Amino acid sequence: MESATPDPVESARHRRPGPARLPELGFGAAQLGNIFRVTTQEEARGAVEAAWEGGIRMYDTAPHYGVGTSERRLGALLAPYPREEYLVSTKVGRLLVPGPGDGDDMDNEFAVPNDVVREWDMTEEGIRRSHAESLERLGLDRVDILYLHDPEEAPQEHSMDEALAALVAMRDEGLISRIGVGSKDADVLTRAVRTGLIDVVMMSGRYTLLEQPAAAELLPACLEHGVEVVAVSVFNSGILSRPVVPDTAKYEYGDAPEDLLQRARELAGLAQEHGVELPDLAIRYPLRHPAISSVVLGMRTADQVRQNIERIDQVIPEELWEQIGA
Repeated sequence: MESATPDPVESARHRRPGPARLPELGFGAAQLGNIFRVTTQEEARGAVEAAWEGGIRMYDTAPHYGVGTSERRLGALLAPYPREEYLVSTKVGRLLVPGPGDGDDMDNEFAVPNDVVREWDMTEEGIRRSHAESLERLGLDRVDILYLHDPEEAPQEHSMDEALAALVAMRDEGLISRIGVGSKDADVLTRAVRTGLIDVVMMSGRYTLLEQPAAAELLPACLEHGVEVVAVSVFNSGILSRPVVPDTAKYEYGDAPEDLLQRARELAGLAQEHGVELPDLAIRYPLRHPAISSVVLGMRTADQVRQNIERIDQVIPEELWEQIGA
């Protein structure tokens, strides 16, 4: 008798208890799109190979990341691996259209040419076109999760309600398995969750070791509606990313204010007292909340991948969590 095709979640690294829970650790592919600086092909290949070898089976990308560069690279680098063994998520809400070709995309923080640019389109037609073009760039016949990307940044005439209705229709048609919204705005995510339409949210920076605004409404709403949470930006743009917090640490992509530097250093000191490091705490902290299934980390090199795998596997003493109040 022929066996059924395995659910990729079943074979994913660190699968948590519960039906079809997403894996704890995912690979964020913004670096494959040359965020902040060029990622060499050697770095990109090494990072994806190390992720696979380390058991990571969930990969997240978006058209926004390097105006298609991340999707093309990720799809090519995943091509050697069995498709049924991994999950891929990408995003909709912005279409890629011809650009002037007279410079780069560093205004959007990506080191790529501006021969392609983004154009907001959250209509059903735009979302279906974006999905189809992402599949072409990825070289895949499906993605597993499709997020509406940063709807709060879209011009006012664009409707999240219309976009969610389009995603629901595509899920009903079997084009995608899970639909969701990705944002750094907890209020926008809470509104999306309370529609009862979505399966998952990608929450950027709103529940971290340093601050937890999502705890008030968003995460309780996710538990109420059975919506899984994928946490990203768990280092708050860098302030929690190193064992020792430097004066030049970044928070929300700017210079960290003094009060947050002081708090991060207090947390780093507590970690050191217990034989672990600040980034270990930052990665594991969100996963202690029952609504949060996964942490997705941006990774540029094989060394970064291996280090993050070691960090998520680090055993944190319960006494330390108690001291932190977690």
